[in-house]
Amino acid sequence: MRYFLELSYNGMNYHGWQNQPNAISVQEVIEKALSTLLGQETAIVGAGRTDAGVHAKQMFAHFNSEVVFNNDNLCYRLNALLPKDVAIQNIFAVTPETHARFHATSRTYLYRIALKKNAFNFERAYFIKQNLDIPKMQTAAESLLNYKDFQCFSKTNTDVKTYNCNIMSVHFELIDDELHFTIQADRFLRNMVRAIVGTLVNIGLGKISLSDLDTIIQSKNRQEAGYSVPAHGLYLIQISYPESIKNDN
Repeated sequence: MRYFLELSYNGMNYHGWQNQPNAISVQEVIEKALSTLLGQETAIVGAGRTDAGVHAKQMFAHFNSEVVFNNDNLCYRLNALLPKDVAIQNIFAVTPETHARFHATSRTYLYRIALKKNAFNFERAYFIKQNLDIPKMQTAAESLLNYKDFQCFSKTNTDVKTYNCNIMSVHFELIDDELHFTIQADRFLRNMVRAIVGTLVNIGLGKISLSDLDTIIQSKNRQEAGYSVPAHGLYLIQISYPESIKNDN
């Protein structure tokens, strides 16, 4: 049987999602807990990879098991065994061929920018002291919808077959003293969201113009784009799948 885990985590204490040879990862702590409870070595496959320090409000992973268990009971026992910064929301059976990564139809990220110093969110949002031209940043963000190739926002030496991504929606929203940037796409390149936000911040600060963004994207050169904003402000907030993946048998 194949099962999906729906989970969330605070990435502050982890070197990303994926297993690392000499550093703790979210995948590792879940696999250890799941293997302990099922009584056999159990590997999980995530819907994607988040970098060190990045959070997830919604992540999915799949695993295979022949062990018979109650989904709700296993969910409860996993949460009891896992550290406090990793939480399992749901466990459900899926069709045997369903893949957490390959069958995801879209992913949505949120980046939080704090516009005022706040003693309680400095580890959850990126504080920018200077005033930002938010309407100009929104205009620049919307222009991303005109492109497919985002090599300029990708980490260099990344082993990918294509730099094309279909961005479905992008917008800024003011919530109290924070500026929230939300972007949805079918896939993302490594470091892509943080590089996009850094570039949009430079536009908001007047360091580069709206027309410069077109030049940057067309250059396909990471060095032409803006800096990567810190990881602690980035959240994977939603992953979408076809409804048909669930196995109700």
